[in-house]
Amino acid sequence: MKFNRIRRLLSCTRRCVDDYNMIEEGDRIAVGLSGGKDSCALLCTLRDLSIFYPKKFEVVGITVDLGFEGSDYSETEKFCREIGVEYIVKKTTIAEIIFETRKESNPCALCAKMRRGVLNETAKEAGCNKVALGHHYDDAIDTFMMNLVHEGRIASFSPVTYLSRIDLTVIRPLSYCPEKDIEYFARQNTLPISPSLCPEDKHTERETIKQLVNSLDREYEGFKHRVFNAMHKQDISRWGKGHTIEEIKKLGMLE
Repeated sequence: MKFNRIRRLLSCTRRCVDDYNMIEEGDRIAVGLSGGKDSCALLCTLRDLSIFYPKKFEVVGITVDLGFEGSDYSETEKFCREIGVEYIVKKTTIAEIIFETRKESNPCALCAKMRRGVLNETAKEAGCNKVALGHHYDDAIDTFMMNLVHEGRIASFSPVTYLSRIDLTVIRPLSYCPEKDIEYFARQNTLPISPSLCPEDKHTERETIKQLVNSLDREYEGFKHRVFNAMHKQDISRWGKGHTIEEIKKLGMLE
C-alpha cells in the first residue's frame, strides 16, 4: 500500500531519527497504537522508512486495550495486515481499575503509567528492543509548558529514553513533525482512526495548556518555534543533538 502525502512526514522523521541516533541495525521496534492519528501516522512513516533506510529494522504494531466497552480494533488489524506489519492487541482491565475500582478523580497520570507499563512488557515479550511513541513537535512544546505552569520545572519528555529496569529504549520519531502536517496526512489517507472512548478525553489539563499555547502562537507569531529552539539550545531534557544510545545508557539518562 502506498500512502498519499507522506513525503513531508518521512523527511521530518528521518532528520529526527538521524539527529538522535534513534534507529540501529537490526532493531525491532514496537509502535504503540492508541487508535489516534498520531500513532497511525507514526506506524505508516516507520513502515515506509524501513523500506529504504540504510540501517535495516522491522516494525510491530501494539495496541493496549484499556477495556472500555465498545472497543474494536478489527480495522486496525486489517490495516496492519494490508501494509505488512505484525499487529498485537494486549487486553487489560485498566479502565475498570481506574474508573470503577479506584474511582480516580484525576485518572490521566495513573492511566498513562499503567498503559506504558503494559506496552513495554508486551514489546519485550514480542522480541522488541525499542518502543516508538507518536508524540510530535506540538506535544513536546505543550509538555514543556505543562511542567513550567504546574510544577515550576524546566523540562519536557526526551526524544530518546532508556528504561534500565526493562532494558528497553523509547523513541519519539515524530518529534520534528508539526501536528498540522500529521492532520493533513491523516485526511489524505484512509487510516484506522477511532474516537477515544475515555470519558476524560478533551477535558484534561493537557488540553487546556494546548489551547493556551495555540493562543500564544497566534498572538506572538513564531512562539512555538522559539520555545522549541530554546529547548534545543539549552539541551533541555536532552533535546540537544548528539546523544548516542550508548551515551544515554552510560550517563544514566533514564526515565
